[in-house]
Amino acid sequence: MTDFGEQRPSVQESLEQVIALLHKHELVEGLVQRQEGPRQDLVENLVHRLHLVELQKLLDGLHPADIAHILEALPLEQRLIVWDLVKADRDGEILLEVSDAVRETLIANMDEKELVAATERLDTDEIADLAPDLPREVMQDVFKSLSAEEREQLRAALSYPDGTVGGLMDFDMVEVRDDVTLEVVLRYLRRLDEMPDHTDQLFVVDRQERLQGLLPVNRLLVTDPETVVASVMQNEFVQFHPEQEAQEAAAAFERYDLVSAAVVDGKGKLVGRVTVNAVVDYIRQAKDSEILTAGGLKEEEDIFASVWRSVKNRWTWLAVNLVTAFVASRVIGVFEESIVKIVALAALMPIIAGIGGNSGNQTITMIVRALALGQITRDNARKLFAKELGVSALNGLIWGGVVGVFAFVIYHNWQLGVVMTGAMMLNLLLAAVMGVAIPLVMQRLGRDPALGASVMITAITDSGGFFIFLGLATIFLI
Repeated sequence: MTDFGEQRPSVQESLEQVIALLHKHELVEGLVQRQEGPRQDLVENLVHRLHLVELQKLLDGLHPADIAHILEALPLEQRLIVWDLVKADRDGEILLEVSDAVRETLIANMDEKELVAATERLDTDEIADLAPDLPREVMQDVFKSLSAEEREQLRAALSYPDGTVGGLMDFDMVEVRDDVTLEVVLRYLRRLDEMPDHTDQLFVVDRQERLQGLLPVNRLLVTDPETVVASVMQNEFVQFHPEQEAQEAAAAFERYDLVSAAVVDGKGKLVGRVTVNAVVDYIRQAKDSEILTAGGLKEEEDIFASVWRSVKNRWTWLAVNLVTAFVASRVIGVFEESIVKIVALAALMPIIAGIGGNSGNQTITMIVRALALGQITRDNARKLFAKELGVSALNGLIWGGVVGVFAFVIYHNWQLGVVMTGAMMLNLLLAAVMGVAIPLVMQRLGRDPALGASVMITAITDSGGFFIFLGLATIFLI
């Protein structure tokens, strides 16, 4: 077997080649522009084409997903040079692969005819994925170019919001009747130009398009051709409804190792299918979104976006963080006299706040993950809460004891060590309470449980840790 890596360069190697060719092009073009003479335009044109032709040949041999990765890794000016060199018949595939932020920059530099041509080459479910980013005029032209059946499919796909099974499904599938033989099915398949991607099973329907069962391709190939479909089809199978949460479908694909699954309406009529590639894309996007929201970013950001756009994307939670920092400073201000009397308190405060913030982030990570997997219910929420309190109490006792000994060794004050231990335990318990409460409350309010969670838990454990530690010190040491 030949190793894939030996057949073609990795995407990172391709990116380095593209960058090298762009640098050569820019360097030579700069030198030519400094020269003056009657043939300057001719020389400049020849030089302009020299490296770009080589670059275009390189791009022609790359997969659309690899080109998308390269475009995302290039500054805007170089990105547009590469985008102009991509063959027009691949534009639509690449637009589907790039991130939303980068797609916006590419679409902004395409005229209406280019956008219509790129979109017309896609399947209806793929057009629906691009639709939110396309100008209204482009979508109107695309609608006109579709057949009546495709228009209906596109309307159906656009009617389902993101995060639902309907938003993931496609309409490219093979349907057969249960009263025909496998030989008839095989003859039908041979007449197709190609099989739909990720076809591991055929969908058996009646004359009203109601789903009756599934015919796995492996059974089709190894069973006697004279056998009737009804006798070999699977009657028990996983199916989804368009309005179901996409997360439920993702969990089912993982649990049952599915490659494809049927999507049916309320009457049992087959309306589409979900494939593993769509589920994998959804999981990746959900994970990216979770990371961004946990860090307090409003949306996915083009790493080469303008400074002003990046600032606008980031300032919401920075503003929240600033407010919480002011709150923490006022908490410290309340205990200024205590800090003046025992200077060691100022040096020890960050330990309590830092450990509390870390513990709270660990708890939030566990809870958000459990919510995403559907593992938390009303029945087990209290047990989970009690368990996290137990973990934090034990961690507080162990690590509180460690920092208490540390304080005693450094400052030779056993009372300060005891206060450190007590403050650590209380702040870790506070971190556990808020680490469980924040995601659950956000979910109850219909918001992303990870939204700004890291910022909020850090703010709470900072202010709470300062208040607990300085309060205990004031009561027992002053």
